[in-house]
Amino acid sequence: MAPTVWGRGVNLVPTCHAMPDPLCSMKPNSTSSPLWLLIGLSLILSGCAQQRLLIETPLVYANGLVNAFSPELSPELQTSVANVLYVTDRMPETGDNGEFGYGMGRSISLAFGNVEVGLGEKTRWRQLDADAASPTRAQDLALRINSIEENVRLPPTPYAFKMVNGRPKLLPEVRAQIDAARVKFGAEIQRRLALTPHKKAVIYVHGVANTFADAAYTTAELWHFLGREGIPIAYTWPAGGGGVLRGYTYDRESSEFTVTHFKNFLRELTRAPGLGSIEIIAHSRGTDVVVTALRELLIESRARDEDPRQRYRINNLVLAAPDLNVEIMMARTFTERLSAAVSRMTIYTSKGDKAIGVSEFLFGGGLRLGRVDETFELPDHLKGMLKTNTNRVAIIEYTGTRTGPLGHAYFRENPSVASDLVLAVRYGRDPGDEHGRPLIHKSGIFWELDDSYLQ
Repeated sequence: MAPTVWGRGVNLVPTCHAMPDPLCSMKPNSTSSPLWLLIGLSLILSGCAQQRLLIETPLVYANGLVNAFSPELSPELQTSVANVLYVTDRMPETGDNGEFGYGMGRSISLAFGNVEVGLGEKTRWRQLDADAASPTRAQDLALRINSIEENVRLPPTPYAFKMVNGRPKLLPEVRAQIDAARVKFGAEIQRRLALTPHKKAVIYVHGVANTFADAAYTTAELWHFLGREGIPIAYTWPAGGGGVLRGYTYDRESSEFTVTHFKNFLRELTRAPGLGSIEIIAHSRGTDVVVTALRELLIESRARDEDPRQRYRINNLVLAAPDLNVEIMMARTFTERLSAAVSRMTIYTSKGDKAIGVSEFLFGGGLRLGRVDETFELPDHLKGMLKTNTNRVAIIEYTGTRTGPLGHAYFRENPSVASDLVLAVRYGRDPGDEHGRPLIHKSGIFWELDDSYLQ
């Protein structure tokens, strides 16, 4: 059976095996039945072997509005590979081919290393540079993992300690292992910062049903189209459980499991000398990982009388298609004023997001943040607070039709939405025509983006 290709330009080619044709060729808008969506989700997430192609060039580059790559880009970064720093608490494993990698198992120790992602076969930088200034490509660029190298593994969490004068103290061997890891991690950050004039880290945190390779691919794509500026970091947690219901519940608990490790990672990253700022892009269930961790770090900072914005230097927090219950978000996160910990927060939503619709169905229909629009009634006291904060917090609803089979990865798959992400994260532009970011203002913090954006 011929592979089904969703969307123009293509970035995901499902190749189905031993599946009935009507199911394998499921159209994005074939039905709104939650049961049918569950069946479709199961086939797409676990029934098809997927080849990833590099996403379409964002319109902001393809239309010639700005250049994708700066003349200052280091020659060492002008290659057909993306060398991504990864941080993970996935369990390491050896594949049938004997190659080292990571699976869906949970590891109680955090590790970091380097993963090299290839962009196409025998591709030259000249071709990548030319493709980034054109809406078309000479050829499809398949993504592949060239190599994975784990550099450091921290001690098991929680760190072993003994009580001294009524207070816990890390065991000497544990302290030595942590210190050695900190030195190696800091040296790797320094090495990477030396390659770029942009002293920042770009962190991507994935959602459910993502493999280690998925995380590496998306991080490579985002970094590539953010001008290859700063340090690309894939934070990848133990997702990818089999099946829809059990797979989703396994991944959901894994997202809770990883919060402590994500906090430890942020603490270590912000200790690195020379690092100026941090950009975080979280998708789907990964938004809960990030939001929960930041909420806890915010509480810690207040207890120490620290300014969390100065302590963690998070310039942009992007929540793309967030799989977060709105009521829980308001009760736990808005109450702690999460925006106090970041300079700018951007939330992308879509009513056409079928994966978020399935999540709403599974959890009793409670509204998820990923499907909120301007009709959502904020409490009056929040309306007043957010009126003075419209440039720092923006909820952007994508209302176009180019959303893929589940409408869940539009933040990178759709070249209009990807363009807005570039303008927000790379260029730091506020929403609105007057800032060169022509979103449609609906009311307060709510904006709209459709397929005519930047056309």
